Amino acid sequence: MNAVPLAVTIVMIEDDEGHARLIEKNLKRAGVYNEVRHFADGTSALDYLLGPSHGGQRPLLVLLDLNLPDMSGFDILAKIKDDPVLRPAPVIVLTTTDDEREIRRGYELGCNVYITKPVNYESFAQAVRQLGLFLAVIQVPPPT
Repeated sequence: MNAVPLAVTIVMIEDDEGHARLIEKNLKRAGVYNEVRHFADGTSALDYLLGPSHGGQRPLLVLLDLNLPDMSGFDILAKIKDDPVLRPAPVIVLTTTDDEREIRRGYELGCNVYITKPVNYESFAQAVRQLGLFLAVIQVPPPT
């Protein structure tokens, strides 16, 4: 019996509604029409990701702002990469912080791509396309 690949859900953790709409628009421009679950704060995002449904046990791509009203995106990134179920999920950091130490910290904690806002559409589209190709070839076993 062949396993049917599960569609990748994009979890966007972004407190600025204008940025969130722009990101969704750019995803569509890049040809990405996956389900987007938007969270405006870290607490609700972590409840979804680490709660009883564990992100619905679906393969995820996380778009993460670092400057959130209730916690640092670095804390969220660390929790994602510390969790055995979520660890494989690619994480794209989208933030206004372009300090070299912050960028280095993001990669050390496990982010796959670090993009500063305002988002350069071509850089963003290229990152999403590359991760999309990666996600298209991985097989995620269904939950047991």
